[in-house]
Amino acid sequence: MQKPNNFENVQTGDFVPVEVGGHRMVIKAVEETTSKSGKPMLIVWFDFAQEDKQPAYFSDQFNKDIRPDKKWPRGGTQYVVTVDGDGNCSRGFKTFISCVEKSNGSFLVNWCDGAQFAEQFKGKRIGGVFGNVESEYNGERRTRPELRWFCCDLDAPTAKVPADKLMQTPAPVTTTYVSAQASEDVGELPF
Repeated sequence: MQKPNNFENVQTGDFVPVEVGGHRMVIKAVEETTSKSGKPMLIVWFDFAQEDKQPAYFSDQFNKDIRPDKKWPRGGTQYVVTVDGDGNCSRGFKTFISCVEKSNGSFLVNWCDGAQFAEQFKGKRIGGVFGNVESEYNGERRTRPELRWFCCDLDAPTAKVPADKLMQTPAPVTTTYVSAQASEDVGELPF
């Protein structure tokens, strides 16, 4: 075998997964965009706060990534559709807004258009509850921790660990699982 290109520069080490349960987080950036189905949507990039049990978890992963086309880790990215099937405010969006406001004292969302709306969230606190989610990829089932919902920053340390979210029925062998989060191409990070 020939030595692969860049062998010496590839960093190794023990991978530590996200701990399930509540985490105190800081919003790195928010982008207003549209989902593949045409619905208004926010992309929220976050990291664990310095006082969290796993501080700077996603920043560390991002900084250690030596690939030229590196992206913010998928686990530190959340897609929030703002409207439901009836065109009304979605529960996920309302939860996100409420949790940011509760986590940041006197902060109230400024309902405006464009980049100004997204920019107001940068650096704001929020909490998140992570739980194990089962998925299938290349015919193999895997379980990994994912953000299940947002919560108030101060409530995160005592949040109950959610029950594992398991697949209901086996997927056909010919199906390849690609998460909606992984399939969105967000281009360059806004931070």
